[in-house]
Amino acid sequence: MDGVLVIDKPKGLTSHDVVGRLRRILNERRVGHAGTLDPMATGVLVAMLGEATKLSGYLTLDDKSYVARVKLGVATNTLDADGEVTQTAPLAPSWHDEHGRAHLERALAAERARKEQVPPAFAAIKVDGQRAYERARKGEPLELPPRSIRVMRLELTGLDVDDASLELELTVSKGYYVRALARDLGLALGLPAHLTALRRTASGPFTLARAVRLEDVHRGSPMVAVGEAARLVLPSVAVTPDGATRALHGKPLSPSSFVSEPPAACPCAWFDAEARLIAIGQRDGDTSAVLRGFRVA
Repeated sequence: MDGVLVIDKPKGLTSHDVVGRLRRILNERRVGHAGTLDPMATGVLVAMLGEATKLSGYLTLDDKSYVARVKLGVATNTLDADGEVTQTAPLAPSWHDEHGRAHLERALAAERARKEQVPPAFAAIKVDGQRAYERARKGEPLELPPRSIRVMRLELTGLDVDDASLELELTVSKGYYVRALARDLGLALGLPAHLTALRRTASGPFTLARAVRLEDVHRGSPMVAVGEAARLVLPSVAVTPDGATRALHGKPLSPSSFVSEPPAACPCAWFDAEARLIAIGQRDGDTSAVLRGFRVA
């Protein structure tokens, strides 16, 4: 059971819950996931099985795409619909004319230009060795530092003034919190706000088109092979037979070990003459070191 399985995560389960179910369904101990989804969220969850778990650090680096719904006029402590209401406020009458729309467009433009984002207090980020959400649940005051993020796309696809809700589509970098987007949009608009629905439509090259519903998973479910997954997220090069032998033993490689020159200063997938993934390595000058080795059948 080596490969990547794209799951369409159902609402109400944590990403860890999904991993536990996959372990039982597939009778595979080595299962992990790339890119956590909150219990309220649905959609693409990239699960890694067997040797594919070695790709974890690379699959999590990809951009993510979402469809989101934001409720204006109501805030919650978790910034989503699973939390407790902390503040309410009515929408001003101007929301029914062009002035309200112009205000919203300015707020969206500011979010598109955002370079840093403060994570929600109820987040899985560790603070002094403890998850932030664990401390937040105890009522401890938290001031999480902002993190660098990128917004590649943010589009308003629906506005219901009567329901005070927005429909958004966005593509963002690793580490971006859509719950924080709801909070920050609300702040820019002078309104409390929270996230009421979230569906991830893509995680890097893995989209809903490749996803399997959790209840339909079985040992014969189609998976993305480990080598194919590596090619999708990393540059790749071929190694010579001698280079493959050295890599399989964890030894450094010289330029003569490659069929073509590997890129410098970035992880790269190494394949042997039979197109099997041998290792992920990185070149530094004339020496290339193995970062992760893979079992070759």
